[in-house]
Amino acid sequence: MTTFTLQDRTAVISGASRGIGEAITWAYVRAGANVVVSSRREENIKPVAEAINREFPNRAVAIAAHAGKQESARLLVDAAVDNFGRLDITVNNAATNPHFGPILTATESQWDKILEVNVKGYYWLSQASAVQMRKQGDGGKIINIASVAGLEPSLMLGVYSVSKAAIIMFTKVLAMELGPDNIQVNAIAPGFVKTRFSQALWGNESLNQAILDRTPAGRMAEPDEIVGAAIYLASVASDFTTGTTLKIDGGYTLT
Repeated sequence: MTTFTLQDRTAVISGASRGIGEAITWAYVRAGANVVVSSRREENIKPVAEAINREFPNRAVAIAAHAGKQESARLLVDAAVDNFGRLDITVNNAATNPHFGPILTATESQWDKILEVNVKGYYWLSQASAVQMRKQGDGGKIINIASVAGLEPSLMLGVYSVSKAAIIMFTKVLAMELGPDNIQVNAIAPGFVKTRFSQALWGNESLNQAILDRTPAGRMAEPDEIVGAAIYLASVASDFTTGTTLKIDGGYTLT
């Protein structure tokens, strides 16, 4: 399984304090990587790094950073280089969704917040990462966490769906531009994953049942079920995979 090792590689992961981001962080460390983990609040991200370093000493650094700000992206890349000497893998995972309801009821501030974090935040961190990866000269991996909501419209999640559709196209564009630099850019589109972020869905009995009825697997995913794809896309196993979006949805988009 050496093809899937991340030994001596360094990853930056945004939105890593819980859910999918935290699951990917732990999986990367167990596969051999050093990690710079980030969320907006230090009190949320620091315990993740501390837990990792108790089990794997000096392998994690926690940085509090606003995912939608350009200066935060540079801070995360600098932390990778300052602490571990390089940057090999970037996972854009941080996301927000302050609007839940018909898309025409969304306010300007809700649109601005979703696009700031879910789209511009991915852009800023990808841009800063690409600069460093190009400087190193030996390639790299950028992984964008999208959603099945970006592949087809999702009830009550219209603005969020628009933001994730943008990320799927951003992934394709960036893959074309960075291909000559041996930097692979791919996306993961999870289906419905049982996290605190998705509680508005699984906490609503009728919405939850509608999702389960449409999903051939008959259940929502757990965060750990996303990490296999994240390891593949971060490892040399995916060196000829770029510009693609991997669906992990229990068959939801088949129906």
